[in-house]
Amino acid sequence: MDSKNISESPCPIARSLAFVGDAWSILILRDAHAGVTRFDQFRKSLGIAPTILTKRLSVLTEEGLLEKRRYSEHPPREEYLLTEAGRDFLPVLFMIGAWGRKYRGGGKLVQFFDAEAGTEIRPVAIDESTGAKIGTRPIRITPPQEG
Repeated sequence: MDSKNISESPCPIARSLAFVGDAWSILILRDAHAGVTRFDQFRKSLGIAPTILTKRLSVLTEEGLLEKRRYSEHPPREEYLLTEAGRDFLPVLFMIGAWGRKYRGGGKLVQFFDAEAGTEIRPVAIDESTGAKIGTRPIRITPPQEG
């Protein structure tokens, strides 16, 4: 399945994965949330090949999760900042991390703390309409409705 086909899918999960569904893109977003903004910082943090990083940053920028801002004219240099869509991805990162801690844990793992409260962050997904923890009630998926 190619990303063009899934980006046009009626499923919002498939559409999202078309742009952020690979490990590099998700790790770039993780690092951006940690304050990384510059190409060389991403490359050093991730140990990623420059060609792959360039492509992922381009897609994340085109799709509106990051925006480029010039921070130096001579030589021309740009940094990558989270947009609203990129900032809204943080809970997704934490849910992936919580799943990984539970099912892929073992050994030493980093911890995430609320900077103000000093407590470890333990994310849960809650349905806004019912208040129920997602995964505790049956779900039903319906086809898209004609407008």
